[in-house]
Amino acid sequence: MVQDSSPVWVITGASRGFGAEFVSVALEHGARVAATARKPEAVTNAFGIHDSLLPVALDVCDPDSITNAINTIIDTWGRIDVLVNNAGYGIFGALEECSDVETRAIYDTNVFGLMNVTRAVLPFMRTQHSGRIVNMGSMASFACDPGGALYDSTKFAVAAISETLSLEMAPFGIESMVVEPGMFRTNFFGSASIKTPAHEIEAYDGTPARGAMEFCVSHDHLQKGDPHKAAEFVYDVVSNPAPLPLWLPVGKDAYKKFERKLTQMIESVQPYKEAGSNLFVDEH
Repeated sequence: MVQDSSPVWVITGASRGFGAEFVSVALEHGARVAATARKPEAVTNAFGIHDSLLPVALDVCDPDSITNAINTIIDTWGRIDVLVNNAGYGIFGALEECSDVETRAIYDTNVFGLMNVTRAVLPFMRTQHSGRIVNMGSMASFACDPGGALYDSTKFAVAAISETLSLEMAPFGIESMVVEPGMFRTNFFGSASIKTPAHEIEAYDGTPARGAMEFCVSHDHLQKGDPHKAAEFVYDVVSNPAPLPLWLPVGKDAYKKFERKLTQMIESVQPYKEAGSNLFVDEH
């Protein structure tokens, strides 16, 4: 086991996209990085060999793979200071088009995989009485678009899990936050990260449900956000000793969508506030 005072970051889905950006930034700042991926050689090909980089095979849908990966990291460095739950993908299409198999598959990766990795890490963080968990959500974590029922709902779940964790783990000195990025120039809009339903329904052609995928295709690598700057921003927030925020929108578009959704929620419930509040049991 290497004795070192630098923090240990564990990053899932580290071979591309935001995961790779987090690896790059954490290494630049002197952290030790366990970069996990289903094919760890992709991490080595991207970053080379470093004393502070530990490529680890991890499939978030395979419990044995998760256990082996976390044990390897603990055996190597003895602790985990930051867990970044980044692995995930998208599927965009009308809810009616998305099969049960497709629905369960995206939940297995985006939600259950995240939960299983977190469960594997928490015992070590509790023993340390410290740790920070960064869950990668999306601006879809708080505002939905047509065609996004599956992806958006997984990110709503990630936000809820993250908020709940922050409350449950506070007695153990462990913090949790959900990062909610807008559109950044990663490869997320490419075929490796997003899918369409296997059986599309012609009736939805030309409707808003097709808009999400059409937007992704037309804007691939045209997004205005710089993912490296976003990763730097998140790293700075996580490394700051101040308490983590529960939610961290990242990008101007994410902040605008966040603010618009809050306003919309308040305005939509206001007409029903009085009638919906006075519903107590009549004790007489």
